[in-house]
Amino acid sequence: MNIIAQYGDIIIILACVFGFFMAWGVGANDVANAMGTSVGSKALTLKQAILIAILFEFAGAYLAGGAVTATIRKGIIDPALLSGTPELLVFGMLSALLAAGIWLLIATHYGWPVSTTHSIVGAIVGFAAVGISVDAVNWAKVSKIVASWVVSPLTAGFFAFFLFRSVQKLILDTEDPFKNAKRYVPMYIFMVGFIISMVTFTKGLKHVGLDLSFTNSALISVGVGILTMFIGIVMLRKVKVDVAADRDYHFASVEKVFAVLMMFTACAMAFAHGSNDVANAVGPLAAIVGVVGSGGEVAQKTAMPVWILLLGGGGIVAGLIMYGHKVIATVGNNITELTPSRGFAATLAAATTVVVASGTGLPISTTHTLVGAVLGVGLARGLAALNLRVVGTIFVSWVITLPAGALLAIMFFFMFKGMFV
Repeated sequence: MNIIAQYGDIIIILACVFGFFMAWGVGANDVANAMGTSVGSKALTLKQAILIAILFEFAGAYLAGGAVTATIRKGIIDPALLSGTPELLVFGMLSALLAAGIWLLIATHYGWPVSTTHSIVGAIVGFAAVGISVDAVNWAKVSKIVASWVVSPLTAGFFAFFLFRSVQKLILDTEDPFKNAKRYVPMYIFMVGFIISMVTFTKGLKHVGLDLSFTNSALISVGVGILTMFIGIVMLRKVKVDVAADRDYHFASVEKVFAVLMMFTACAMAFAHGSNDVANAVGPLAAIVGVVGSGGEVAQKTAMPVWILLLGGGGIVAGLIMYGHKVIATVGNNITELTPSRGFAATLAAATTVVVASGTGLPISTTHTLVGAVLGVGLARGLAALNLRVVGTIFVSWVITLPAGALLAIMFFFMFKGMFV
């Protein structure tokens, strides 16, 4: 307790620096998952994708980032076991942030789309099991999170497979694909608006003082969906048949219609990503601020200060602008050949899976979800459509992430313990 009182200000400054660094890593590596499909399918330029990501990542982090943050902050370690030694929790969370940030920097340098959720959960479990005790880890919660890493890519892949099948049946395999694209794409745009706003209203806005009933949320979400659809219809009117392009590629004009839809799904994915993955950076930071602010008390619940969510959102945006282009290339171009219609199915399926999981407080991996969705779209076209070598490299980088985060965190934990104690 004396340590926390004595070094409180230094600990808070370190926590903010490491938290921002971790959020920077999330932006540099993970936001590429949100934007890779849009850039890879050429529906958006890199600059447009970055602008959309800045706005919607920040909104998702601020408006709907609270529920998952609670899981990362207090769900993985049992606070009751730390009531006599709160400094161990502080050192551990500092180590977890620094370890995960460094691993993300290494992975981004090589263009590997790794899971930031894996990185931070692995780091927290590593320092808790080795530095405190194996009993300090809430293994039931960890096993739930681990299960979600398997369930989320399968769910997103399943959604993406059937979404793209519906596109094939309703639009691509018909006599007049362009006319049918104009008819059915507004319905898909409505789905995007409805799903995102529904999850935001039902789960995400309590910490900004807005707690709506389920019925009110559903009614407002239908309104948002209709408004989004009308904006889409206005944009679609400008899309005309390009006869010359259609000669080279039969569906060129149809893909232009889907490029409009991709703008909406890109916004949805960025919002979903911000709501789920800001927790990876600000969850441990909130835990540190809570312990220092209470003078060493390890509380089951601490309020999430708004400035922490803002710091996390700012870090994500900075990382994306400075270093995000490397992983965008891997996700957008190298797994399977993406067109706007394929990219739409992958992005909407991933966004839906992420926002639903985010609303239920489960910190799933956006990376796994999106790669699962891209694989689902590839499988809808047949196994030959996938670049299995790249898929293999991605899976290997996923396996390495957990132990890498844990080992680095254990090392830093003992380093901080030696410095302050």
